[in-house]
Order: sequence, then C-alpha cells, then structure tokens
Amino acid sequence: MSEHALKELGDHVASQLGDDVLKVELKLGELMITVRRPSIVKVLTFLRDDAKCRFEQLVDVTAVDWPERAERFEVVYNLLSVSQNRRIRVKLWTDEDTPVPTVVPVFSLANWFERETWDTYGVFFADHPDLRRILTDYGFEGHPFRKDFPLTGYVEVRYDEDQKRVVYEPVRLTQDFRTFDFLSPWEGMTNVMLPGDEKAQDQGGKP
Repeated sequence: MSEHALKELGDHVASQLGDDVLKVELKLGELMITVRRPSIVKVLTFLRDDAKCRFEQLVDVTAVDWPERAERFEVVYNLLSVSQNRRIRVKLWTDEDTPVPTVVPVFSLANWFERETWDTYGVFFADHPDLRRILTDYGFEGHPFRKDFPLTGYVEVRYDEDQKRVVYEPVRLTQDFRTFDFLSPWEGMTNVMLPGDEKAQDQGGKP
C-alpha cells in the first residue's frame, strides 16, 4: 500500500475518532496510531466495522516495557484487513496498576493474546473473561518479560522423589562460573612462552 494511501487512511481515522486518537504516524511504511487507553474498545470496533478500514483480523496483542517512564507499558494491537490487504498498528500506554479495557468483545481471539500479555508483562485487562497465566507454570512469581525481571527468576521447580510431587524452591546459584573473569587467560599470559612463539620472534613479532 502506498504511503499516500496510508496517510489518507490515517487522516480518515483521526477525523472520525477525534480526541480518542492522540497521534497518527507513518514509520517504515506502516500506519500507527496512538489512542487513549479508555477508548481502545471504541477504536478497534471502528477499525473493524468502518467501510474504509475493514480491519477484520486481530493479528496480535503484545506490550513493550519502558521502565523509566511513569506509564511504563506500551500495549500494541496489530490488525490486518484481508479484504483490503493492509495493516495498522494501534498503541496505548498504561502503568503497573491501571487496567486496560479488554477487547475480547470486539475480537474473541484477544482472549489468549491478553492472557499472554498479562502473564509476561503484568498488564491487567479489565473485564477479561478468564485472565490467568497461559505460558508460565502455576505458582510462577512475577512477569518475565519486564526489563527489571531477573534472568534467573525467583524460584526453581523440581520433582521431589521423597514427597512424590513437584516443589518450588528459591533459586540457588551454586555454579562456580557465577563470578565471571572477563580477562582471557591467553591475554594474561604475556610473560609465558608458548610453543610456536619463537617463530614470531624470529620474524620480529612479539611473543
């Protein structure tokens, strides 16, 4: 789709939705709109039903974490118009405590996408019919896609032969290599002659 056509579509969406749209932009040949958080159901319904839009398919819902911002989560909705062969990206902002309205009544597929976003980022979707974890295990602590989530996690899971069940325990980092030495042993051996170094010396090089 040409950039001119995308701009016309963006102008149409902005003119029809008014204050519900905060920003319309073209980046890397894609149309992106940023909307007010409470307006997301209204916006997606319009994009699905409007004759000039006809974005019938919700491709994905995900988030981006910007922990240095007050509203740290950028929630992203990717839509596809099969009939008109074009895409649009809808974005909104929220924080750790403010819920985002669920869009399951607009696109039923959002059920699983919103569960995944809740599981991995901790974005809460208000009025979701079944908001529970979908990728991590039962009893998992935290949300692993947050940038402040430790790489090792908080707990580890193992099967206890004595108790005949799965148990959760705090992560124990017993590996010797947890203390890293970033100096290569070869770089540190400046005063040691290795086999073959004499050849380099003969040619005027350093050992």
